[in-house]
Amino acid sequence: MNSPSRSAARTAPARLSSGMSRRELLALGAFGIAAGVPRWAFAAPQGQLTWGAHISLAPTWFDPAETSGIITPYMVLYALHDALVKPMPGQPLAPSLAESWSASEDGLGYDFVLRQGVKFHNGDPVTAEDVKYSFERYRGANGTTMKARVAAIETPDPQHVRFKLKEPWPDFLTFYGSATGAGWVVPKKYLEKVGDDGFKKAPIGAGPYKFVAFKPGIELTMEAFDGYWRKTPSIQRIVLKSIPDESTRLAALKTGEVDGIYWITGQLAEELQRTPGLKLAVSHTATQWLYFPDQWDPKSPWHDLRVRQAANLGLDRHNINQAIQLGHALLHDNAFVPAHFEFYQKAPPPPFDPTKAKQLLAEAGHPGGIDAGPLYCDAAFANIGEAMANSLREVGIRANPQPIERAAFYKSFSEKKYNGLIMGGSAAFGNAATRLEAFAVKGGAYAYGNYPDIDALFQQQAVELDHAKRETLLFKMQQLVRDKVIAAPLWQLAALSGVGPRVGESTLGSMGGYPWTSPYEDVTLKAG
Repeated sequence: MNSPSRSAARTAPARLSSGMSRRELLALGAFGIAAGVPRWAFAAPQGQLTWGAHISLAPTWFDPAETSGIITPYMVLYALHDALVKPMPGQPLAPSLAESWSASEDGLGYDFVLRQGVKFHNGDPVTAEDVKYSFERYRGANGTTMKARVAAIETPDPQHVRFKLKEPWPDFLTFYGSATGAGWVVPKKYLEKVGDDGFKKAPIGAGPYKFVAFKPGIELTMEAFDGYWRKTPSIQRIVLKSIPDESTRLAALKTGEVDGIYWITGQLAEELQRTPGLKLAVSHTATQWLYFPDQWDPKSPWHDLRVRQAANLGLDRHNINQAIQLGHALLHDNAFVPAHFEFYQKAPPPPFDPTKAKQLLAEAGHPGGIDAGPLYCDAAFANIGEAMANSLREVGIRANPQPIERAAFYKSFSEKKYNGLIMGGSAAFGNAATRLEAFAVKGGAYAYGNYPDIDALFQQQAVELDHAKRETLLFKMQQLVRDKVIAAPLWQLAALSGVGPRVGESTLGSMGGYPWTSPYEDVTLKAG
Protein backbone atom coordinates (compact mmCIF):
# COMPACT_ATOMS: atom_id res chain seq x y z
CA MET A 1 0.00 0.00 0.00
CA ASN A 2 1.50 3.31 -1.07
CA SER A 3 1.66 6.47 0.96
CA PRO A 4 -1.41 8.71 0.66
CA SER A 5 0.56 11.68 -0.60
CA ARG A 6 1.97 9.59 -3.43
CA SER A 7 -1.31 7.91 -4.24
CA ALA A 8 -3.34 11.10 -4.23
CA ALA A 9 -0.79 12.81 -6.46
CA ARG A 10 -1.66 10.39 -9.26
CA THR A 11 -5.39 10.96 -9.14
CA ALA A 12 -7.46 14.08 -9.52
CA PRO A 13 -8.18 15.44 -6.03
CA ALA A 14 -11.74 14.98 -4.81
CA ARG A 15 -12.52 17.78 -2.38
CA LEU A 16 -14.53 17.03 0.73
CA SER A 17 -17.08 19.17 2.50
CA SER A 18 -14.46 21.11 4.45
CA GLY A 19 -12.86 22.32 1.23
CA MET A 20 -9.89 19.99 1.79
CA SER A 21 -8.61 17.96 -1.11
CA ARG A 22 -8.43 14.19 -1.02
CA ARG A 23 -4.65 14.47 -0.86
CA GLU A 24 -4.76 16.82 2.14
CA LEU A 25 -7.33 14.72 3.94
CA LEU A 26 -5.49 11.46 3.43
CA ALA A 27 -2.26 13.09 4.53
CA LEU A 28 -3.88 14.14 7.78
CA GLY A 29 -4.96 10.56 8.32
CA ALA A 30 -1.54 9.17 7.49
CA PHE A 31 0.37 11.40 9.85
CA GLY A 32 -2.11 11.23 12.70
CA ILE A 33 -2.99 14.93 12.76
CA ALA A 34 -6.14 14.33 14.70
CA ALA A 35 -8.26 15.83 17.42
CA GLY A 36 -5.80 14.88 20.11
CA VAL A 37 -3.38 12.13 19.08
CA PRO A 38 -1.86 11.60 22.54
CA ARG A 39 -4.08 10.69 25.47
CA TRP A 40 -4.08 13.78 27.61
CA ALA A 41 -4.01 13.69 31.40
CA PHE A 42 -6.84 15.43 33.23
CA ALA A 43 -8.25 15.64 36.72
CA ALA A 44 -10.89 13.13 37.67
CA PRO A 45 -14.29 13.95 36.17
CA GLN A 46 -16.73 15.76 38.45
CA GLY A 47 -20.29 17.02 38.48
CA GLN A 48 -23.35 16.41 36.37
CA LEU A 49 -24.58 18.08 33.20
CA THR A 50 -28.27 17.73 32.32
CA TRP A 51 -29.46 18.64 28.86
CA GLY A 52 -33.09 19.00 27.80
CA ALA A 53 -33.73 17.34 24.43
CA HIS A 54 -36.70 18.23 22.22
CA ILE A 55 -37.37 14.60 21.32
CA SER A 56 -38.00 11.27 22.99
CA LEU A 57 -34.80 9.25 22.75
CA ALA A 58 -35.15 5.89 21.03
CA PRO A 59 -33.07 2.73 21.69
CA THR A 60 -32.44 2.38 17.94
CA TRP A 61 -30.08 5.35 18.29
CA PHE A 62 -27.92 3.39 20.75
CA ASP A 63 -26.83 1.05 17.96
CA PRO A 64 -24.61 2.45 15.17
CA ALA A 65 -25.78 -0.32 12.85
CA GLU A 66 -29.19 1.32 12.59
CA THR A 67 -28.00 4.86 11.94
CA SER A 68 -30.59 6.58 9.77
CA GLY A 69 -29.96 9.42 7.35
CA ILE A 70 -30.51 12.09 10.02
CA ILE A 71 -28.24 13.72 12.59
CA THR A 72 -30.20 12.71 15.72
CA PRO A 73 -28.43 9.38 16.43
CA TYR A 74 -25.11 11.21 16.71
CA MET A 75 -26.40 12.87 19.87
CA VAL A 76 -25.85 9.44 21.44
CA LEU A 77 -23.10 8.02 19.20
CA TYR A 78 -20.60 10.74 20.07
CA ALA A 79 -21.05 9.87 23.75
CA LEU A 80 -21.27 6.07 23.87
CA HIS A 81 -19.34 5.05 20.77
CA ASP A 82 -16.37 5.90 18.60
CA ALA A 83 -15.57 5.49 14.93
CA LEU A 84 -12.51 4.66 12.90
CA VAL A 85 -12.68 8.21 11.53
CA LYS A 86 -15.34 10.83 12.21
CA PRO A 87 -16.07 14.55 11.91
CA MET A 88 -14.46 16.62 14.65
CA PRO A 89 -14.11 20.37 15.21
CA GLY A 90 -12.13 21.86 12.35
CA GLN A 91 -11.86 18.54 10.50
CA PRO A 92 -14.35 16.86 8.17
CA LEU A 93 -12.78 13.51 9.06
CA ALA A 94 -10.41 13.07 11.98
CA PRO A 95 -8.45 9.93 12.86
CA SER A 96 -10.18 8.44 15.89
CA LEU A 97 -10.00 4.69 16.59
CA ALA A 98 -7.73 4.61 13.54
CA GLU A 99 -4.55 6.56 14.13
CA SER A 100 -3.88 6.76 10.39
CA TRP A 101 -5.06 5.63 6.99
CA SER A 102 -3.81 5.53 3.42
CA ALA A 103 -5.20 4.95 -0.06
CA SER A 104 -3.77 2.98 -2.94
CA GLU A 105 -2.70 4.72 -6.14
CA ASP A 106 -5.49 3.10 -8.13
CA GLY A 107 -8.17 4.18 -5.65
CA LEU A 108 -9.20 0.58 -5.00
CA GLY A 109 -7.83 0.13 -1.51
CA TYR A 110 -7.95 1.91 1.86
CA ASP A 111 -5.77 0.82 4.76
CA PHE A 112 -6.50 1.79 8.37
CA VAL A 113 -4.11 1.36 11.30
CA LEU A 114 -5.84 1.13 14.68
CA ARG A 115 -4.56 2.78 17.82
CA GLN A 116 -2.77 0.57 20.30
CA GLY A 117 -4.39 -0.07 23.67
CA VAL A 118 -7.89 1.23 22.90
CA LYS A 119 -10.61 -0.62 24.78
CA PHE A 120 -14.38 -0.89 24.89
CA HIS A 121 -16.19 -0.02 28.10
CA ASN A 122 -16.17 -3.68 29.19
CA GLY A 123 -12.38 -3.89 28.86
CA ASP A 124 -12.27 -5.80 25.55
CA PRO A 125 -9.67 -4.44 23.12
CA VAL A 126 -10.85 -2.72 19.92
CA THR A 127 -9.55 -4.88 17.07
CA ALA A 128 -9.69 -5.12 13.31
CA GLU A 129 -12.25 -7.91 13.66
CA ASP A 130 -14.58 -5.51 15.48
CA VAL A 131 -14.18 -3.02 12.62
CA LYS A 132 -14.99 -5.64 9.99
CA TYR A 133 -17.90 -6.99 12.02
CA SER A 134 -19.36 -3.51 12.51
CA PHE A 135 -19.24 -2.76 8.78
CA GLU A 136 -20.78 -6.09 7.79
CA ARG A 137 -23.48 -5.71 10.45
CA TYR A 138 -24.38 -2.16 9.37
CA ARG A 139 -27.91 -1.90 8.01
CA GLY A 140 -28.61 1.82 8.25
CA ALA A 141 -28.92 4.55 5.64
CA ASN A 142 -26.78 4.10 2.50
CA GLY A 143 -25.65 0.68 3.71
CA THR A 144 -26.67 -1.05 0.50
CA THR A 145 -24.75 1.50 -1.57
CA MET A 146 -21.59 1.02 0.48
CA LYS A 147 -21.62 -2.75 0.59
CA ALA A 148 -22.28 -3.03 -3.13
CA ARG A 149 -19.02 -1.19 -3.80
CA VAL A 150 -16.79 -3.07 -1.34
CA ALA A 151 -15.19 -6.22 -2.75
CA ALA A 152 -13.56 -7.42 0.46
CA ILE A 153 -12.42 -6.45 3.95
CA GLU A 154 -9.09 -7.88 5.08
CA THR A 155 -7.77 -8.01 8.63
CA PRO A 156 -4.11 -9.03 8.34
CA ASP A 157 -3.56 -8.42 12.04
CA PRO A 158 -5.54 -7.02 15.02
CA GLN A 159 -4.41 -3.43 14.32
CA HIS A 160 -4.81 -3.37 10.55
CA VAL A 161 -7.93 -3.20 8.34
CA ARG A 162 -7.95 -3.04 4.55
CA PHE A 163 -11.02 -2.22 2.46
CA LYS A 164 -10.86 -3.34 -1.18
CA LEU A 165 -13.27 -1.65 -3.58
CA LYS A 166 -14.71 -3.06 -6.80
CA GLU A 167 -13.95 0.20 -8.61
CA PRO A 168 -12.55 3.61 -7.68
CA TRP A 169 -15.05 5.51 -5.56
CA PRO A 170 -14.23 9.12 -4.66
CA ASP A 171 -16.80 9.18 -1.85
CA PHE A 172 -15.71 6.07 0.03
CA LEU A 173 -14.32 8.00 3.00
CA THR A 174 -17.25 10.42 3.00
CA PHE A 175 -19.73 7.54 3.17
CA TYR A 176 -17.73 5.44 5.59
CA GLY A 177 -16.61 8.20 7.92
CA SER A 178 -19.50 10.65 8.01
CA ALA A 179 -22.56 10.03 5.82
CA THR A 180 -23.27 6.64 7.43
CA GLY A 181 -22.75 4.93 10.76
CA ALA A 182 -20.76 2.10 9.15
CA GLY A 183 -17.46 3.34 10.55
CA TRP A 184 -18.66 3.38 14.17
CA VAL A 185 -17.26 0.32 15.91
CA VAL A 186 -19.07 -2.04 18.28
CA PRO A 187 -17.67 -5.02 20.25
CA LYS A 188 -18.14 -8.21 18.25
CA LYS A 189 -17.84 -10.64 21.17
CA TYR A 190 -20.30 -8.76 23.35
CA LEU A 191 -22.88 -8.39 20.59
CA GLU A 192 -22.67 -12.05 19.65
CA LYS A 193 -23.32 -12.83 23.30
CA VAL A 194 -26.27 -10.48 24.00
CA GLY A 195 -27.79 -10.05 20.52
CA ASP A 196 -29.27 -6.95 18.95
CA ASP A 197 -32.04 -6.49 21.50
CA GLY A 198 -29.69 -7.04 24.42
CA PHE A 199 -27.29 -4.50 22.96
CA LYS A 200 -29.98 -1.82 22.82
CA LYS A 201 -30.84 -2.49 26.46
CA ALA A 202 -27.21 -2.25 27.59
CA PRO A 203 -25.01 -0.79 24.84
CA ILE A 204 -21.24 -0.99 25.17
CA GLY A 205 -19.01 1.19 23.06
CA ALA A 206 -15.59 2.78 22.98
CA GLY A 207 -16.71 6.39 23.45
CA PRO A 208 -16.01 8.91 26.21
CA TYR A 209 -19.14 7.97 28.19
CA LYS A 210 -20.54 4.66 29.41
CA PHE A 211 -24.20 3.70 29.43
CA VAL A 212 -25.73 3.72 32.93
CA ALA A 213 -29.50 3.70 32.55
CA PHE A 214 -32.28 4.53 30.15
CA LYS A 215 -35.84 5.41 31.12
CA PRO A 216 -37.91 5.42 27.92
CA GLY A 217 -39.51 8.77 27.31
CA ILE A 218 -37.71 10.29 30.29
CA GLU A 219 -33.91 10.26 30.23
CA LEU A 220 -30.61 8.61 29.30
CA THR A 221 -27.87 8.60 31.94
CA MET A 222 -24.17 8.17 31.09
CA GLU A 223 -20.96 8.31 33.12
CA ALA A 224 -17.42 9.25 32.11
CA PHE A 225 -15.16 6.49 30.80
CA ASP A 226 -11.74 7.16 32.27
CA GLY A 227 -10.13 4.85 29.72
CA TYR A 228 -11.15 6.90 26.70
CA TRP A 229 -8.14 7.17 24.36
CA ARG A 230 -8.41 10.87 23.56
CA LYS A 231 -8.84 12.23 27.08
CA THR A 232 -10.89 11.61 30.19
CA PRO A 233 -14.03 13.77 30.18
CA SER A 234 -14.16 16.53 32.78
CA ILE A 235 -17.82 15.90 33.66
CA GLN A 236 -18.62 12.73 35.60
CA ARG A 237 -22.25 12.29 34.59
CA ILE A 238 -24.30 13.46 31.62
CA VAL A 239 -28.08 13.14 31.53
CA LEU A 240 -30.09 13.65 28.35
CA LYS A 241 -33.62 14.41 29.47
CA SER A 242 -36.55 14.18 27.05
CA ILE A 243 -38.71 17.32 27.27
CA PRO A 244 -40.72 17.46 24.03
CA ASP A 245 -42.75 20.54 25.00
CA GLU A 246 -40.83 23.71 24.16
CA SER A 247 -42.20 25.93 26.92
CA THR A 248 -41.53 23.20 29.49
CA ARG A 249 -37.92 22.97 28.26
CA LEU A 250 -37.42 26.70 28.69
CA ALA A 251 -38.96 26.61 32.16
CA ALA A 252 -36.61 23.78 33.12
CA LEU A 253 -33.63 25.82 31.93
CA LYS A 254 -34.76 28.93 33.82
CA THR A 255 -35.20 27.01 37.08
CA GLY A 256 -31.89 25.16 36.72
CA GLU A 257 -33.49 21.74 36.36
CA VAL A 258 -31.42 21.40 33.18
CA ASP A 259 -28.21 23.14 32.15
CA GLY A 260 -29.06 23.51 28.47
CA ILE A 261 -31.81 22.83 25.97
CA TYR A 262 -32.12 22.06 22.28
CA TRP A 263 -34.59 23.70 19.90
CA ILE A 264 -36.10 26.95 21.08
CA THR A 265 -38.10 29.15 18.70
CA GLY A 266 -40.12 32.33 18.24
CA GLN A 267 -41.32 34.19 21.32
CA LEU A 268 -39.76 31.62 23.64
CA ALA A 269 -36.36 32.22 22.04
CA GLU A 270 -36.84 35.94 22.55
CA GLU A 271 -37.75 35.29 26.19
CA LEU A 272 -34.60 33.21 26.61
CA GLN A 273 -32.49 36.05 25.25
CA ARG A 274 -34.04 38.44 27.79
CA THR A 275 -33.39 36.12 30.75
CA PRO A 276 -30.25 36.99 32.79
CA GLY A 277 -27.70 34.17 32.89
CA LEU A 278 -29.04 32.42 29.80
CA LYS A 279 -27.71 32.69 26.26
CA LEU A 280 -28.93 31.67 22.84
CA ALA A 281 -26.59 29.50 20.75
CA VAL A 282 -27.09 29.49 16.97
CA SER A 283 -25.73 26.95 14.49
CA HIS A 284 -27.02 26.08 11.03
CA THR A 285 -27.88 22.46 10.51
CA ALA A 286 -30.66 20.57 8.69
CA THR A 287 -32.18 21.40 5.37
CA GLN A 288 -35.98 21.12 5.54
CA TRP A 289 -38.42 20.85 2.68
CA LEU A 290 -41.93 19.95 1.57
CA TYR A 291 -41.91 16.59 -0.22
CA PHE A 292 -44.51 15.30 -2.66
CA PRO A 293 -44.47 11.48 -2.35
CA ASP A 294 -47.37 11.06 -4.78
CA GLN A 295 -45.78 12.94 -7.69
CA TRP A 296 -45.10 9.66 -9.52
CA ASP A 297 -48.79 8.62 -9.36
CA PRO A 298 -50.57 9.76 -12.55
CA LYS A 299 -53.86 9.87 -10.64
CA SER A 300 -52.54 12.33 -8.05
CA PRO A 301 -52.74 16.13 -8.45
CA TRP A 302 -49.08 16.21 -7.46
CA HIS A 303 -48.17 14.39 -10.69
CA ASP A 304 -48.74 17.74 -12.44
CA LEU A 305 -45.60 19.90 -12.22
CA ARG A 306 -47.77 23.02 -12.04
CA VAL A 307 -49.31 21.89 -8.77
CA ARG A 308 -45.88 21.33 -7.23
CA GLN A 309 -44.77 24.72 -8.55
CA ALA A 310 -47.83 26.28 -6.93
CA ALA A 311 -46.91 24.78 -3.57
CA ASN A 312 -43.35 26.04 -3.98
CA LEU A 313 -44.61 29.59 -4.59
CA GLY A 314 -47.14 29.28 -1.76
CA LEU A 315 -44.57 29.01 1.05
CA ASP A 316 -44.01 32.36 2.76
CA ARG A 317 -40.47 31.50 3.82
CA HIS A 318 -39.47 34.96 4.98
CA ASN A 319 -42.34 35.40 7.44
CA ILE A 320 -42.07 31.82 8.71
CA ASN A 321 -38.35 32.42 9.30
CA GLN A 322 -38.99 35.61 11.26
CA ALA A 323 -41.76 34.08 13.35
CA ILE A 324 -40.07 30.79 14.25
CA GLN A 325 -36.34 31.26 13.71
CA LEU A 326 -35.97 34.97 14.55
CA GLY A 327 -34.67 35.32 11.00
CA HIS A 328 -31.66 33.04 11.62
CA ALA A 329 -32.54 30.31 9.07
CA LEU A 330 -30.74 30.37 5.72
CA LEU A 331 -33.11 30.69 2.77
CA HIS A 332 -32.05 29.19 -0.57
CA ASP A 333 -33.42 27.15 -3.44
CA ASN A 334 -31.79 23.82 -2.69
CA ALA A 335 -34.22 21.37 -1.16
CA PHE A 336 -31.81 18.69 -0.02
CA VAL A 337 -28.23 20.02 0.07
CA PRO A 338 -27.08 22.40 2.83
CA ALA A 339 -24.78 25.35 2.19
CA HIS A 340 -21.81 23.89 4.10
CA PHE A 341 -21.65 20.74 1.94
CA GLU A 342 -19.13 20.14 -0.79
CA PHE A 343 -20.73 20.43 -4.27
CA TYR A 344 -23.56 22.62 -2.92
CA GLN A 345 -25.13 24.68 -5.69
CA LYS A 346 -26.30 28.05 -4.46
CA ALA A 347 -29.54 29.52 -5.80
CA PRO A 348 -31.85 32.28 -4.50
CA PRO A 349 -34.95 31.17 -2.58
CA PRO A 350 -38.21 30.89 -4.51
CA PRO A 351 -40.41 33.96 -4.14
CA PHE A 352 -43.66 33.96 -2.22
CA ASP A 353 -46.16 34.57 -5.01
CA PRO A 354 -49.72 33.55 -4.04
CA THR A 355 -51.22 35.08 -7.18
CA LYS A 356 -49.02 32.99 -9.46
CA ALA A 357 -49.62 29.92 -7.28
CA LYS A 358 -53.40 30.23 -7.65
CA GLN A 359 -53.00 30.76 -11.40
CA LEU A 360 -50.95 27.57 -11.72
CA LEU A 361 -53.52 25.59 -9.75
CA ALA A 362 -56.28 26.88 -12.02
CA GLU A 363 -54.28 26.00 -15.15
CA ALA A 364 -53.83 22.49 -13.73
CA GLY A 365 -57.61 22.13 -13.40
CA HIS A 366 -57.99 23.09 -9.74
CA PRO A 367 -59.46 26.61 -9.68
CA GLY A 368 -60.87 25.97 -6.21
CA GLY A 369 -57.60 24.59 -4.87
CA ILE A 370 -56.98 21.04 -3.69
CA ASP A 371 -57.44 18.99 -0.56
CA ALA A 372 -53.90 17.74 0.02
CA GLY A 373 -54.71 15.44 2.92
CA PRO A 374 -52.14 14.86 5.69
CA LEU A 375 -48.88 16.77 6.03
CA TYR A 376 -46.65 14.43 8.02
CA CYS A 377 -43.90 16.00 10.08
CA ASP A 378 -41.48 15.34 12.90
CA ALA A 379 -43.34 16.22 16.11
CA ALA A 380 -40.36 18.25 17.30
CA PHE A 381 -41.00 20.61 14.38
CA ALA A 382 -44.80 20.63 14.59
CA ASN A 383 -44.84 24.43 14.71
CA ILE A 384 -43.00 24.56 11.38
CA GLY A 385 -45.37 22.03 9.85
CA GLU A 386 -48.34 24.11 11.04
CA ALA A 387 -46.81 27.30 9.63
CA MET A 388 -46.26 25.62 6.26
CA ALA A 389 -49.84 24.34 6.21
CA ASN A 390 -51.19 27.81 7.06
CA SER A 391 -49.16 29.37 4.26
CA LEU A 392 -50.29 26.78 1.71
CA ARG A 393 -53.90 27.25 2.76
CA GLU A 394 -53.72 30.87 1.62
CA VAL A 395 -53.18 29.74 -1.98
CA GLY A 396 -55.81 26.98 -1.90
CA ILE A 397 -53.73 23.97 -0.89
CA ARG A 398 -55.46 22.55 2.16
CA ALA A 399 -53.29 20.19 4.23
CA ASN A 400 -53.67 18.84 7.75
CA PRO A 401 -50.45 18.63 9.82
CA GLN A 402 -49.84 15.21 11.35
CA PRO A 403 -46.96 15.39 13.88
CA ILE A 404 -45.25 12.03 14.51
CA GLU A 405 -42.62 11.26 17.17
CA ARG A 406 -39.20 11.41 15.51
CA ALA A 407 -38.08 7.78 15.48
CA ALA A 408 -41.48 6.61 14.25
CA PHE A 409 -41.70 9.44 11.71
CA TYR A 410 -38.41 8.60 10.01
CA LYS A 411 -39.10 4.88 10.19
CA SER A 412 -42.39 5.27 8.31
CA PHE A 413 -40.82 7.85 5.98
CA SER A 414 -38.08 5.39 4.98
CA GLU A 415 -40.55 2.53 4.66
CA LYS A 416 -42.51 4.64 2.13
CA LYS A 417 -45.73 4.53 4.14
CA TYR A 418 -46.79 8.15 3.70
CA ASN A 419 -48.91 9.84 1.08
CA GLY A 420 -50.16 13.40 0.83
CA LEU A 421 -47.31 15.67 1.92
CA ILE A 422 -44.19 15.17 4.01
CA MET A 423 -42.12 17.80 5.76
CA GLY A 424 -38.72 16.21 5.20
CA GLY A 425 -35.41 17.18 6.71
CA SER A 426 -31.89 15.95 7.23
CA ALA A 427 -28.78 17.17 9.01
CA ALA A 428 -26.77 14.03 8.32
CA PHE A 429 -23.09 14.44 7.54
CA GLY A 430 -21.86 13.99 3.97
CA ASN A 431 -21.78 15.95 0.74
CA ALA A 432 -24.18 16.74 -2.11
CA ALA A 433 -23.82 13.25 -3.56
CA THR A 434 -24.66 11.45 -0.32
CA ARG A 435 -27.67 13.69 0.31
CA LEU A 436 -29.05 13.32 -3.22
CA GLU A 437 -28.53 9.56 -3.08
CA ALA A 438 -30.78 9.33 -0.02
CA PHE A 439 -33.60 11.58 -1.23
CA ALA A 440 -33.58 11.93 -5.03
CA VAL A 441 -32.10 8.77 -6.56
CA LYS A 442 -33.71 5.40 -7.29
CA GLY A 443 -33.45 3.15 -4.25
CA GLY A 444 -32.63 6.03 -1.91
CA ALA A 445 -33.58 5.55 1.74
CA TYR A 446 -36.22 8.28 1.55
CA ALA A 447 -36.89 8.46 -2.21
CA TYR A 448 -40.49 7.50 -3.07
CA GLY A 449 -39.77 7.58 -6.79
CA ASN A 450 -37.10 8.53 -9.28
CA TYR A 451 -36.34 10.23 -12.58
CA PRO A 452 -34.05 8.43 -15.09
CA ASP A 453 -32.09 11.56 -16.05
CA ILE A 454 -31.18 12.22 -12.41
CA ASP A 455 -30.28 8.57 -11.86
CA ALA A 456 -27.98 8.60 -14.91
CA LEU A 457 -26.13 11.68 -13.68
CA PHE A 458 -25.74 10.13 -10.24
CA GLN A 459 -24.11 7.02 -11.70
CA GLN A 460 -21.73 9.17 -13.75
CA GLN A 461 -20.58 11.30 -10.83
CA ALA A 462 -20.15 8.31 -8.54
CA VAL A 463 -17.06 7.13 -10.46
CA GLU A 464 -15.75 10.51 -11.63
CA LEU A 465 -12.41 11.31 -9.97
CA ASP A 466 -11.98 14.72 -11.58
CA HIS A 467 -13.33 17.25 -9.10
CA ALA A 468 -14.46 19.87 -11.63
CA LYS A 469 -16.25 17.33 -13.84
CA ARG A 470 -17.92 15.80 -10.82
CA GLU A 471 -19.07 19.18 -9.61
CA THR A 472 -20.67 19.86 -13.00
CA LEU A 473 -22.60 16.59 -12.82
CA LEU A 474 -23.80 17.23 -9.29
CA PHE A 475 -24.80 20.78 -10.16
CA LYS A 476 -26.90 19.39 -13.03
CA MET A 477 -28.57 16.99 -10.61
CA GLN A 478 -29.44 19.78 -8.21
CA GLN A 479 -30.83 21.88 -11.05
CA LEU A 480 -33.04 19.00 -12.18
CA VAL A 481 -34.31 18.53 -8.63
CA ARG A 482 -35.16 22.23 -8.69
CA ASP A 483 -36.77 22.17 -12.17
CA LYS A 484 -38.91 19.13 -11.40
CA VAL A 485 -39.80 20.47 -7.93
CA ILE A 486 -39.22 17.04 -6.44
CA ALA A 487 -39.48 18.93 -3.16
CA ALA A 488 -40.13 22.55 -2.28
CA PRO A 489 -37.20 23.85 -0.19
CA LEU A 490 -38.07 25.62 3.04
CA TRP A 491 -34.67 26.61 4.47
CA GLN A 492 -31.51 25.50 6.17
CA LEU A 493 -32.59 25.34 9.76
CA ALA A 494 -30.93 27.42 12.45
CA ALA A 495 -30.54 25.18 15.47
CA LEU A 496 -31.37 27.54 18.33
CA SER A 497 -30.27 26.17 21.69
CA GLY A 498 -30.32 27.59 25.20
CA VAL A 499 -27.28 27.47 27.48
CA GLY A 500 -27.46 27.96 31.24
CA PRO A 501 -25.01 29.65 33.64
CA ARG A 502 -23.27 26.45 34.86
CA VAL A 503 -21.98 25.50 31.40
CA GLY A 504 -18.40 26.42 30.56
CA GLU A 505 -17.77 25.02 27.07
CA SER A 506 -20.93 23.67 25.41
CA THR A 507 -19.19 22.81 22.06
CA LEU A 508 -22.40 23.93 20.29
CA GLY A 509 -21.52 25.01 16.76
CA SER A 510 -18.03 23.52 16.90
CA MET A 511 -18.70 21.27 13.87
CA GLY A 512 -20.22 22.51 10.63
CA GLY A 513 -23.89 21.60 10.36
CA TYR A 514 -23.87 19.73 13.69
CA PRO A 515 -26.41 20.95 16.30
CA TRP A 516 -25.57 18.93 19.43
CA THR A 517 -23.06 19.21 22.28
CA SER A 518 -20.21 17.13 20.89
CA PRO A 519 -17.46 16.06 21.31
CA TYR A 520 -18.71 15.25 24.81
CA GLU A 521 -15.20 14.94 26.23
CA ASP A 522 -14.70 18.64 25.45
CA VAL A 523 -17.84 19.83 27.27
CA THR A 524 -17.11 21.55 30.59
CA LEU A 525 -18.84 23.01 33.61
CA LYS A 526 -17.73 26.27 35.18
CA ALA A 527 -15.67 26.00 38.35
CA GLY A 528 -17.34 26.70 41.65
